[in-house]
Amino acid sequence: MTTPETADSTETADGTEHLDGTEHAGRATMARAETTPVEVAAAVDILFEQIFVRLDEWRTVVADSGEQITPGDLDALVEDLVVSELAQPAPLFIGAGFITAGDFVNGTDVHFSWWLGPFEGNPILGRTTEPTKLDLTARIHTEYLRDFRSLEWYSIPETTRHAHVTGPYVDHLCTFEYILTITVPVYANDDRMIGVVGVDVAVRTLETQLLGLFLDCPLSLAMLSDAGRVIMSTDPAVSPGSLLTAHRRLPCPTTPFALAIL
Repeated sequence: MTTPETADSTETADGTEHLDGTEHAGRATMARAETTPVEVAAAVDILFEQIFVRLDEWRTVVADSGEQITPGDLDALVEDLVVSELAQPAPLFIGAGFITAGDFVNGTDVHFSWWLGPFEGNPILGRTTEPTKLDLTARIHTEYLRDFRSLEWYSIPETTRHAHVTGPYVDHLCTFEYILTITVPVYANDDRMIGVVGVDVAVRTLETQLLGLFLDCPLSLAMLSDAGRVIMSTDPAVSPGSLLTAHRRLPCPTTPFALAIL
């Protein structure tokens, strides 16, 4: 049996581990063995478990920051958490941060502590060489955020009290890429939900991480969301975003995803 390959974790001088989107170095030089659908599903599980663990760490730090934090102090706190991940040479995340509502942030009803990039090219930001803070005043398509509590990435974690994966969808607000958004609810000491920590993961990054393993399987496979939307596929006739309902599915047990055997 082969061992599923997943996101690498790099360690900095201070001992902090970061998730990155690089492939394992041996892939280019070693003969690759066939994989089974079960092994591919396990690789998906491992990759997303790392993401859920990181979000849980961030959730704890934000929840422990205290009541009535100022917007500036919150931004500084979240920036310390997320920018080092986004600044990796091949980051797994394309955006990350904390979005709060209510009276957790002193002086405002809603606050986006969210960082983006860097980008090779973006319709709004162009090319950036380091992470940048989201500036909603410079964005189009922001009207829907007036009622953002009704949006899937916020409302479902609020209802279920669990992590949620939104997408795949085209992000017209920040990245203009086909992405998944993973969000986790954050609670104050009195059990009030004060917001969500989250990350955006580009589908192209998932393809870098996982498509090699998918292609090593002799069966044609597609990775599906819990709604049956295609995230990635080894069959060119099955495009991302299409809905698959009639194919045999193999769950990725610790995630909301499944593999469709085409």
